[in-house]
Amino acid sequence: MTKDNETISKKRFIEELRRYQKGSVTRRHFLGVTGLGMATAVLGSAVPGLRPRPAFAASDIGDRVILATWPNYHDEMNFEAFTEATGAYVQVNVFGSNEEMLAKLQAGGSGWDVFVPTNYTITTYVGEDLIIPLDTAKLPNYDDGSFEQRFSDAGSVDGTLYAVPKNWGTTGFAVNTSKLDGAPTPTTWKEFWDLTMAGFSGRTMVHDYQLTTIGNALKYFDYSFNSVDPNELADAEKLLLDAKPHLFAISSDYQPPMRSGDAWMTMCWTGDGKQLNVDMPEIAFVLGKEGGELWSDYYAIPKGAPHMDAAYALIDFLLNPEVNAKEVLAHGYPSADARTNALLPKELLEDPILYPAAELLDALEFGAAATLTDPNRAELLARFKSA
Repeated sequence: MTKDNETISKKRFIEELRRYQKGSVTRRHFLGVTGLGMATAVLGSAVPGLRPRPAFAASDIGDRVILATWPNYHDEMNFEAFTEATGAYVQVNVFGSNEEMLAKLQAGGSGWDVFVPTNYTITTYVGEDLIIPLDTAKLPNYDDGSFEQRFSDAGSVDGTLYAVPKNWGTTGFAVNTSKLDGAPTPTTWKEFWDLTMAGFSGRTMVHDYQLTTIGNALKYFDYSFNSVDPNELADAEKLLLDAKPHLFAISSDYQPPMRSGDAWMTMCWTGDGKQLNVDMPEIAFVLGKEGGELWSDYYAIPKGAPHMDAAYALIDFLLNPEVNAKEVLAHGYPSADARTNALLPKELLEDPILYPAAELLDALEFGAAATLTDPNRAELLARFKSA
């Protein structure tokens, strides 16, 4: 981005971003220094569709909206702006796995208004009548044509729209390279597991999430990330049980231990990898060469949402490209919305953590619906956690 026709360096941009996120500079200062303010103003005036268009007027939607989402996944200032604009407070519930979200909705009475499912889960939610079709008339900021199709098509089932894209990413691992004693940074899932059971014993974390923990154990043997083959799952289970005594923890909230130095390596999603690397450059984010997961997340409304108008208002607010650009700057996950990307700095769009090289991206797999509900994988994870 530019200010006064001068290009801001990537390092300077990141420094200003962190200052803004920590509250040491104002939003006006951040947007001015990085040039984002100028870009937003120019695009907003040139393209009317980029201007905020609230679906509901202030005070019309009640006093709250309840969002179920993932850790480290939003800009809190956007929630404050939403409350200021509408009068509705955003109550956030954080979850660590899609299985946990599904179980909560299956049990009934979740109380959620909006939740953030991953691509491969949506057909299950539709099949079990747990989410509602979306009324796009209540989402004026939604523009199907602006999204990259591979990261948006899972939101529609049998021609009906049930979920709209939030962002996308990859699942790799983060490793504190200062703890490698001069050894090369690992580049494969085989090295991840071998290092866990050797020099990083007691310092590695894996997700509390069967898709990724089992999937990345399967990659050790070069099996499909989504495999439900009993023999292949048996190999993965043996590896997991062998590794279990060497783990620091099984948790999807891994940033605190990585930052404190209690953990040295962890399975990691894109945005967390970016956040850790920005603050602690010695922490590298790695996509295993054998493959792994490519995913996209969505906004959806569960059936029986208690604050339906507020649910639509929050989703529409977060779909606004200017708001979404702030989300991306805060959480570090790439957007599939071309309108949002037009507002982001070139340095961010070229970042190798957020936008991996084609050969690494091509090796990844989207999660499959059958993987979510496969009883063998669910039982395997239960045995692994209780071992």
